[in-house]
Order: sequence, then structure tokens, then C-alpha cells
Amino acid sequence: MSGGSGGGGGGPSLMDSLFQRTLDDLIKGIRLHTPGAAQSSFISKSVDEIRREIKSTDLQTKSTALQKLTYLHSLHGFDMSWAAFHAVELTSSPSFAHKKTGYLAASLSFRPSTEVLLLLTNQLRKDLSSTNQHEVSLALECLSVICTADFARDLTPDIFTLLTSSKNFIRKKSIACLLMIFSQYPDAVRVCFKRLVENLESTDNAQTLAATVGVFCELASKEPRTYLPLAPEFYRILVDSRNNWVLIKVLKIFAKLAKLEPRLAKKVVEPICDHMKRSEAKSLVFECVRTIVSSFYEYEFAVKLAVLKIKEFLLDTDLNLKYLGLQGLLLVAPNHLWAVLENKEVVIKSLSDVDRNIRLEALRLVMSMVSDDNVIEICRVLIGYALKSDPEFCNEILRSMLSTCSRNVYEIINDFDWYVSLLGEMARIPHCQNGEEIEYQLIDIGMRVKDVRPELVRVARDLLIDPALLGNPFIHRILSAAAWVSGEYVWFSKNPFEIMEALLQPRTNLLSPSIRALYIHSAFKVLSFCLHSFLLPRKPATSSSSSSSKLVDEPDFTYSESEEETNVDLATTSSSLSKKKPFTVTRDSVLNMLALVLTSLSPLAGSHDVEIQERVRNVLGLAQLAQEEISCDLDNKEKIIDGVALKTSILIRLINDALSEDLGPVSLSAQERVLIPDGLLLEDNLGKLDTICADVELPISESFSLVKPVLTDVDSVSMKQNEESSETSAAESTSLLSEHRKRHGIFYLPSDNNQDASRNFPPANDPNERDNDVEDLVRLTEESLVLKRKSNLSRPRPVVVKLDEGDRLPITRAKTESNDDLISGAVRDVLLGNENSPPPPHSKVEKSEIGDSSRRKSKHRKEKKHQNVEESKQKSGGRHGRHKARQRADEGINKTARNETTNFWVAFRVTQLVWTWKVKSYEALLPLKMLKDLKMVILRLKKC
Repeated sequence: MSGGSGGGGGGPSLMDSLFQRTLDDLIKGIRLHTPGAAQSSFISKSVDEIRREIKSTDLQTKSTALQKLTYLHSLHGFDMSWAAFHAVELTSSPSFAHKKTGYLAASLSFRPSTEVLLLLTNQLRKDLSSTNQHEVSLALECLSVICTADFARDLTPDIFTLLTSSKNFIRKKSIACLLMIFSQYPDAVRVCFKRLVENLESTDNAQTLAATVGVFCELASKEPRTYLPLAPEFYRILVDSRNNWVLIKVLKIFAKLAKLEPRLAKKVVEPICDHMKRSEAKSLVFECVRTIVSSFYEYEFAVKLAVLKIKEFLLDTDLNLKYLGLQGLLLVAPNHLWAVLENKEVVIKSLSDVDRNIRLEALRLVMSMVSDDNVIEICRVLIGYALKSDPEFCNEILRSMLSTCSRNVYEIINDFDWYVSLLGEMARIPHCQNGEEIEYQLIDIGMRVKDVRPELVRVARDLLIDPALLGNPFIHRILSAAAWVSGEYVWFSKNPFEIMEALLQPRTNLLSPSIRALYIHSAFKVLSFCLHSFLLPRKPATSSSSSSSKLVDEPDFTYSESEEETNVDLATTSSSLSKKKPFTVTRDSVLNMLALVLTSLSPLAGSHDVEIQERVRNVLGLAQLAQEEISCDLDNKEKIIDGVALKTSILIRLINDALSEDLGPVSLSAQERVLIPDGLLLEDNLGKLDTICADVELPISESFSLVKPVLTDVDSVSMKQNEESSETSAAESTSLLSEHRKRHGIFYLPSDNNQDASRNFPPANDPNERDNDVEDLVRLTEESLVLKRKSNLSRPRPVVVKLDEGDRLPITRAKTESNDDLISGAVRDVLLGNENSPPPPHSKVEKSEIGDSSRRKSKHRKEKKHQNVEESKQKSGGRHGRHKARQRADEGINKTARNETTNFWVAFRVTQLVWTWKVKSYEALLPLKMLKDLKMVILRLKKC
């Protein structure tokens, strides 16, 4: 035995084969080991055993090893691509058990990129023509899973033959396999479609009919218009069949076809209602309901019957049927709101059902009924349910409310003050985890709707001053939005000092560094506003100055821009903000605020986070500079009030002017509208910049401080010299920059100061800017629980700036022809008798490639003929003879298929369509060359 084990170094010994562990032993061993390292070690040892056993020449040993490997691949995800050849080897075994193991392994592990995939072609063809129906079944099942374009092209004749098999078991599986064949090789439709239609017309076997209807259901779901000529056959099945599964598939087909041909409804609606009345199968009844409410909702008697069945589902004790009832009600709601009103009590009670799926479906139904008239009432009810629901469903309610209310740029919101308050109320719900969406909407509404900014600042203030909210990490994003709003629109605040205290409270250390940096930047805005209000108080405007000033309407503030405030020394035009009812700004309050800023932010000046450190230093620099000016001797009070002459006031004026610029929303397509200038080459890899900028010397950084230094006479002289030298250095820097631009121009944008982009954006509720797509999107929102619209609004809806809808640049893409289009085209050609139409272009390419490869192979064979002429002639003669015979057989099958689908058959089909649906004009359905055949058919049928 030792010699046997040593001699078979690659494969297992006889002893290993005798005592080989079976699949049952493997499963028991895995279960005996606890999950973790022990189980992983056992599986690794088992895989090593499988690698040895699968190399055995004994097919039983190889089959057992492949069984175990397939089990490990299915449940534990082990790779078995290395055993692909052994799977192909087992499929050729004469034993059915071994063949089944090989086909199962191939079905689970083979991919289009598997190298040995083509080795399976001949074996599949052999098994498809086997007299054993179980072997044919194995081949069909494997082909339906691993089918590729090559498989479909080579095996289509064999599938075509099986479509007329006398064994229903084989015919059923071959029909089901056609769906994969068509998807991989659309030209197979021209060969097999006639046989498929014949199986649709046959009524001898229910299983074959079920498989055929299933294939047509999948095909019609992609391109239903192509299958309209087959509507009479589907109608016959709808009336005659008693198989619930087949009827469900036929109903799905008619739901697609009815949208394309309205005349179908008159014929189909009555049989569907009959099935609803007499059927006891809940699945069939629900499919009838769904078909009626989605495609035949114009027939009132059918809709009433469907609603009655929906009510039965809703009142059933079975939770599954109740769920289906809610789904049916959701389908009927857009067109028949009265059905929802009749069952509104059941819907509301379902929001507190024990089953989570029922609660979600009831929530979707409630949100589908929201409109601008009832949004406030529905949201009030949903907030109550959110407070008493579990965390998961609570957040689902909040997510649905946020999504519905913000749909189409807040189209259903008329009272934005209410909605902003609702967002603040959502933030205080204990289980709220939608901070990111609430943050986005708070900022988005602030930029889009100017009239809501005072209420928005009030809501943000209430959120900031509550220290308990800082302990909930789920709403930190909401707090960041509140901080941004408080700083950006600080002039609407009634008490900016209170906002500053909230932004600098000690518990802000619980925030993440990015959010804390935003807090500090908002504090900088508030500080700038307060210093500007104190050092630069607004003087009463005279009649002359007021007439020449430009006013921009803002609640409680007016922007003024006067010539008297223009100063050449300032080199800028300042626009100051003044409040109609200014808050009290005293010297003590400003000094206390500055002390708070210095005390709270000084420890953060050395923070390791760059954002925090930079923003803290900006705030501290401004605070120290202002504190030094304000803390002067009281004798200089008049000088302090006349702050225009102070450099501190100049700096504060500049900062305040920069921060007072209004930020508007940015369109999603803004970047796309920036055209690339001609001649600009954009490098994908910017690594070249390291070599380009290697000769550029960075200036030595010097310490910078915003604190006003104490100047002496010597310092003033040196400052003048420095100013002169700075002018000289500025000129040198400009020349160096222009030289660098000439050398490396591809990394520079062209200097163009023209800004033609308009800042005047159309309002969202402007009827002239609406298009059909937007009206389709808001069609469902026009329905509400109240049948009559209310018009008792206290004030008109504010203007909402809208950018993102309808202003995208059209993106042109090359349209690629999919396999679905090719299948539909082939079906259309077969139904209209145009089978001789040329195949698609890519088919020619494939055929040419196949021809090239065959020519290369024949050339290779010719070179070998010179070595042994007589032997090669015999071999090539036999091979050539078999090839010719096979080619003649394939041509005979294709010729038979073409002859079976004739113009006469198409004419008969169209005549049936004309008579069944009472179409008066059938000339439009056929080409002119077929009208003669159609008239002949009509005459023959009349004689019969």
C-alpha cells in the first residue's frame, strides 16, 4: 500500500478511495466543529482532500469529490473554478448519477469567462438528442443557466427539434429554455418563434401551455407592442383556461397590451370580472384587481367590483391578505380617491398594526394622498404616530414626510413658516435619525425662500440654546445647519449675543471637528455683525440721501448704498445693513461678548485640526483688534463713535460687506455649463505639476497678527520704505507669473472677466416655466382627502427660487441596440412574414469572425497534410463528409422553419385578429404584397 501511495503522487491511493469520506461525512464533520478557527481548519483540510480525490481516474471517487466541492461552494463560498474541467469530464460519463453531478457543478460555477466552457458544446448536443428524457432534462436545465451567444447559436437547431417532442416533459423544459436562447442569440427567434406560437395554440397539455405563456409574459414585459397580433390567442386562454398560474400570466400580458390598444378593454374586462366573482384563489383575485385598477380604471362597474374585493382583503384576519388589500388600495388611489375615503378608518388603524410591512404599506398609502390642502393635517397626525412608534418605524415616518414635502422643490408647501417649525419639531423627536436630510432642507429653504428667514433664524436659535440636544449624535448635522443659519442671517436675530453664547457653550466639545469648525465660523459672522452695529451705527438718512440710495427689501433691515459713504481711501463700496427696530448694543455688552470669545476660543488656538485652528485664529484676531479699540480711554469716546476714521472700523466694514453678500442655491448643472475653452488641454494626471513647479520658491512665512501695533517714528519711516519695496516686488511677481503662464499655459484658464450669467432665476411656481414632465410628477399631489380645495390662505405663497429642474444641458449619447430590440424586431419580422430580412450588423461580424477562425483552422489542417497525404485525405474526407451532412441537416431545419412561417399563415393570423376585434381597416396592419393572400384567405373561410 505504501508503494501505491507513493507512486500515485498526484492522485489518491486505493486505500484513500476505499475510505473516502462522503458528502454526509463532510456535513457531519462541519457540524461537529464549532464555528470559528476549528471549523475553518476542518474545511481547509477537507478541500485539500478534495483536490487529491478529484484527480482520481475512478469516476465514482471523482463524483464524490465534486459533490463535496459543490456543497462547499454553495454554502461556504469556496472557489471551484479550478475544477471546471473535472465537471466537464463527469458530464460525459455514461452513468446518470455522475452526469447529474457534473451538470450541477457546471450550472453553479461556470461563467462566460470559464476557459473550458466550449468543451461542453458537443456533450450538450449529444445529451439533447438522447433517448433518455432525464439526460435531455439535465442538458436543458444546464443550458438555461450557462447559455452564451456561442451556445445559443450552435444549439438552436437542437432546441428547435425538441419543441415538437412527443414527451411533454421535454417540450415544457425546451420552451422554458427558449427565453435564455432568445436573449443571447436574437436570430433564434426567426427559427423557433413559429413553433413557440404553435405550443401557445395547443390545448392538449397544461404544463406546456403554462411554460409557453410564461415565456410570452417575460417577452411582452420588455416590448409589448410587438405581441399585439397574438392578442386573440391570449384572449382564448383567458376565457377557456382554468389554471390559476396561467391566468395570472395572461392578466399580466393584457395589463401591458391594454395601454397600447384601448379596444382590448371592451373584450377583456368582462372575463376578468367573471374570474373575480367566481374564483376562490386569492392570488388570482388580487391579480384581477391589480389589472383592473391599473389598466381598466375607466370602467366604473369593474372598479367597484375591484374595490369590493379590496375591502374583503382589508377586513380579513389574515395579515397577508390585509397587506394585499393595502397594496390594491394604493393602486386605486390615484384615479379613484373615493375608494380610499371609504376605507380611511382601516388605513389609519393600520399605522399602529403589529406587522411592520402593513404599517409601511399604510404609510405609503397615506403619503400618496398628501396635497397642498391637507399636508398640515396629515403631518400633524403622522408626528403623533412617530412619537409613540418604535425607532425604526418612527424614522420611516419622518423620512416619508421629508421626501413628500420636499418633492418638486416644495411644491405642496404653501406655509413655509409652518414647515420650518415642523423641521425643528422633527429634530426634537427622541428617535430621530434623519439629521442629514433635515440639515439639507433647512439650508436649502433658507437660500430659496427669503420670506421664511426670520422664522428660520428663530427655529435655529431654539435648537442652539438647548444644551441637551448636543448629547444626541444623530442630530449634530441639524445643529450644524442651525449654526450656519444663525450666522448667515444674523440680522434677523432679536438677540445676537444670545446666539454667540449658544455657539460657544462648553458642551460644543461633544461635536465633531467639522461641525465645531462651522460653529466657530458662525461665531465669526455674529461677532462681525455686532461690531459693525456698534462701531458703525446707521445715521438718520436725509431726504436727498434717501432718494439717491438703493434699497433692497429685507424684513427688519434695509440695504443702503450711498455716494456719501464712498471713500477713495477704502477702495471699496460699502453696503451697510440697518435694522428698522435695532436691538440695543452697548459698550459693556460688546466688551462682555469679546471677553467670552477670547475666553472660550483661546484654548483652541493650538488645536490639531486645521479647520478649527484657522477659524479660531481668525475670530481671535478680530476680537483682539476690536477689544483694543473699544477699551480706549473714555475721553476718546467721540473718536470711537466716529469710527470711519479708525482702521478697525475700516476692517470691520470690509468683513461685514463680504459676509453680507446673499448666498443663493447652486444648480446641479452649474459645472456642466462651464465650457472648456478652445486650446485648453486638461491633464488627467496632475503629477507633472511637481516637475513644472519645482523651480518655484515659496515665500518664507512670517508671523501675522491682526492686533494693531504701537508705531514709532522710526517704524513709520520703515513702513513707507516697505510700501515702496512691496510695490516693486508686486511688479516683479506679476512679471514672474506671466512668464510662468507662458511656459505652462495648459494648466491655466483664460482670463475672461465677462460674467454674463444672470442671477435672476425663475420662481418655481411660475406657470410659464412649467413643462409636461413637471406636471406629470405632481399629478398625484392634486388629489387630497378633501374633495373640494380650500382657498382660505392667510397670505400668498412665497416665491421659491428654482434652479435644478428643466435647466440641465441635454446629454447626447450614442443609442446602442439592445438584445430586447433585436428580439422584438425578429418577432415582428416573423409575424409579418419578412423572414428574409438581413440579420443585424453584429451578427454579420460574428459570422465573419467564425468564418475567419474556420479558415485559419482549415489552413492549419492543410499544412499538416504535407506530412502524411494519404492519412490526412482519409481523415479529412471523413470529417468533410460528416461536416457536409451536418450542414445539410441544419439547412434542412432552417428551410423547414422558414417554410412553416409563410405569408399565408400571417394572413390567417391577421384575419383572425380582424374578426375577433372587429377591426374595420386591416390594410394598415400588413404590407401591400400580403393583401392578396389575405383576400384569398377570407374567400376560403367564407366558403367553409
